[in-house]
Amino acid sequence: MNTSTAPDKPHHTPVWARCLALCALAIGLGQPAVWAQAPTTPARSALDARLFYQLLLGEISLRQGDAGSAYSIVLDAARRTRDGDLFQRAIQMALQARSGDSALAAARAWSEANPASVEARRFELQILLATNRMVDTPAVLDALVQQLPASERAQALHAIAQTYARVPDKAAVVRTLQSTLERWTSQPDLASAAWTALARLHWAADQKSAALPAVERAMRAQPSDAQAALFALELMENGEATEPWVQLHLQTPAGRNNAALRTAYARVLLDSQRGADARRELQALTREQPTAAEAWLIMAGLDVQDKRWPQAQAATERFLALARDSGDERLKRATNQAYLLLARVAENTGDFAAANAWLDRIENSEEVLAAQIRRASVLARQGQLEQARALLRQLPERQPDDARNKRLAEAQLLRDLKKHTEAFVVYQDVVARWPDDTDLMYEAAMAAERANRLDDMERLLRRVIDLKPDQAHAYNALGYSLADRSLRLPEARQLIEKAVALAPNDAYIRDSLGWVAFREGKLEQARELLTSAYRQQADAEIAAHLGEVLWVMGQQDEAKRIWREGLLLASDNETLLSTLKRLNVQP
Repeated sequence: MNTSTAPDKPHHTPVWARCLALCALAIGLGQPAVWAQAPTTPARSALDARLFYQLLLGEISLRQGDAGSAYSIVLDAARRTRDGDLFQRAIQMALQARSGDSALAAARAWSEANPASVEARRFELQILLATNRMVDTPAVLDALVQQLPASERAQALHAIAQTYARVPDKAAVVRTLQSTLERWTSQPDLASAAWTALARLHWAADQKSAALPAVERAMRAQPSDAQAALFALELMENGEATEPWVQLHLQTPAGRNNAALRTAYARVLLDSQRGADARRELQALTREQPTAAEAWLIMAGLDVQDKRWPQAQAATERFLALARDSGDERLKRATNQAYLLLARVAENTGDFAAANAWLDRIENSEEVLAAQIRRASVLARQGQLEQARALLRQLPERQPDDARNKRLAEAQLLRDLKKHTEAFVVYQDVVARWPDDTDLMYEAAMAAERANRLDDMERLLRRVIDLKPDQAHAYNALGYSLADRSLRLPEARQLIEKAVALAPNDAYIRDSLGWVAFREGKLEQARELLTSAYRQQADAEIAAHLGEVLWVMGQQDEAKRIWREGLLLASDNETLLSTLKRLNVQP
């Protein structure tokens, strides 16, 4: 357990180390590493002749291979002096001799000699777990938490799941600790930490039905508890409906000031394809805490994704300034990502020289492949597609995923240039080389759809569904493709409804359901579904669909308003542009 401990006495070089350092010099022994920081002259008051020679004899016995005698000698000295350092040395000797029983005996003797020692309890707990005596840990854990200062007890409870992480039988951990933790939930200042610890243990034991209510009780007990909110966010990332508890924390002063958790929340929103929600959170965070460097970098990436080039450049430059002044090595390592973003901005604004200059600043070997992929994109945009493809194919493959990433980069390059047939050929090769990767199959299916290879698209998506029946987007993609072409509409609806059942909060899947309703002539249902999807996720493609439904329903002014918003979101969205062209509308 990661707890702050109150030592048995002020920190100093251990008595035995100081003693033995002197003895080593006296008899010509080589000084072992454990004594390396010891002074050459021991404090006269700390040592008497008996202790001096007792410890010397113990260490000599250990050097001669008699670990049992060494342990007994040092443990006797520890009991006589009540010195925590000597108890630790006895434990080390026992562990070196692979005697868990002896190590546990020394730890318990230490606790008896110094009942207030947190460190003694911590060693006892760790040894019990290491020697598979988990059933004996609750009493020790209980005593350890009670001995901690009141300000440190909650953090100790939060650390319990990590402390027991190596125990293989997770359900047994829950059975062993549940009553102990439930007792702590009765204390208002510890209730949230105890419920969170229980929630983590239940989750690790695959007891979801118990974990989720425990998270709720933790957040209700103390909405400002950052550790409870962090676990709720972890569960949200795993697809659980725990976002209300994350938001409850963010409504507290502690939550509003928690830049790290707010940044992580924005990342989860992005991973859930909720770009508009992520943008709102990042805008609020950077406005309230303008020095939150990582939030600026994520914002820059989102701006690049949405092709907001001036905003992306400004956010990236803000991140670089903060990283440079922070002294934080982690942030400085992330500057390579910033250079890649700036290169992409320059590339897409036609400044190819600047793009290459930014790429030249990347020195980290782990980012070299990404930089070269970006350089190939610059070449392609300058009309040198074959040179770009040759550059990608010639890149060295230093990491296991490099070969895969090179081929995917080539396919993306072709896709960006709207060479969809060539892109699909590359994806076919990738799927042939990695035949069990459902993510690759899904991407290949989307490439087939863009290349108008509908049979190939359906074959690949059905293969994804066979291998991964809970892949909501595979059902959705197939159902939407059929609906968009007004083909097999009953089957299209069935596929999309299956996707909705698997991912009920996905705005893009709700958009598909609205679109199939439109193709079926159910205009009112289509309008309701598409309006709901657009409110959840302001997206140009959803705007295209909603606008068309409104147009057909005779609400032309409202349709034009929605389309104008869509163009502001993504002026080059193919679905939106083709819709406007087909309907001959200038919004």
